[in-house]
Amino acid sequence: MKERTLGILGGGQLAQMLALAAIPLNVRVVVLEPDAQAPARLCAEHLAAPYTDPVGLNELAACEAVTLEFENVPVEALDALHGRVPVRPGAELLARSKHRAREKQALREAGADTAPFIVIESAPELQGALKQVGGRGILKTSELGYDGKGQARVSSDFELGQAWEALGGVPCVLEGLVNFEREVSLAVARTPDGRVAFGPLIENVHRNGILRTSIYPANVPAGTEEKAREMARAVAEHWGLEGLMTLEFFQLPSGSAGEGRLLVNEVAPRVHNSGHLTQDGGGVSQFEAQVRAVLGLPLTDWKPLHPCAMVNYVGVDGAEPEWEGIDALEGTRVHLYHKAHRHGRKLGHVNLVAPDAETLRQRLEQLEKLIP
Repeated sequence: MKERTLGILGGGQLAQMLALAAIPLNVRVVVLEPDAQAPARLCAEHLAAPYTDPVGLNELAACEAVTLEFENVPVEALDALHGRVPVRPGAELLARSKHRAREKQALREAGADTAPFIVIESAPELQGALKQVGGRGILKTSELGYDGKGQARVSSDFELGQAWEALGGVPCVLEGLVNFEREVSLAVARTPDGRVAFGPLIENVHRNGILRTSIYPANVPAGTEEKAREMARAVAEHWGLEGLMTLEFFQLPSGSAGEGRLLVNEVAPRVHNSGHLTQDGGGVSQFEAQVRAVLGLPLTDWKPLHPCAMVNYVGVDGAEPEWEGIDALEGTRVHLYHKAHRHGRKLGHVNLVAPDAETLRQRLEQLEKLIP
């Protein structure tokens, strides 16, 4: 297999894991990242410079293709690379996915269902907005919010007004609250020549707005994964995806009129925290899938060969995971991000593999107690 070169905008833990997946494929990785202590520096060539640095961008432009590990890439960086090197996913898709209002409108245009929502860009638009989405909702900034940041739950016009002011009076999306049974996610990859492949359907549990646990296989009604794939394919093809993106869904309650119905909650144009369990469940990981899709290498559907789970390690002041206990628990594998401790910051994750679903459930119950 000939040597290839892949550029990445961003050098955090996702870039680190992309680079680790690229090495066995004879792919050399170059990351542009201003943080001198970027996690990806440990396994990739690190260009320690701003994302808009001309010299750094010239280095990326010499790669076969460029991908990203986060969506909030400066427009100037994408403009500088335009026409010089393929950026996958492309600038148009990134602009759509980094802006909640544009994202939700584009999802509906692609035929995907979403929760009811209203775009709010000025104070007068607050009037009557909550009623239109069902009386209770979540106000989210259109840009820059993630992991529970930039959003507030509201159940009255007064709370909506307060939340709008607290968020800075910036453009927002007001989403109606959805009565869902569980949250699931699924990644889809598409090569430049239009080949499409899917990752596994994964069940997710959040805590304080941050992903806590992901489990495979997901405990969903029959046919749910097929519905997720159909929706993901429609979005990928309608948006002209090149690379990989992950869709997060709400699965509506069993026994309801729309049993197994899925609503798209958010889209990430990259590998996703919920897919980390693919690293250790056997088979191709989501990171290898993104590398393959971006470079146009052979690509098929990927999923773990064994039941598996992932628990995030998020910084908690005054508390540390019980590492000895984690290492002693059969089936665990620790992944640390080499980041300084900070409360609420993602510092690593622990993957867990078991021979069957019941053993996974028992081990996961033990693992959860070892990670604060």
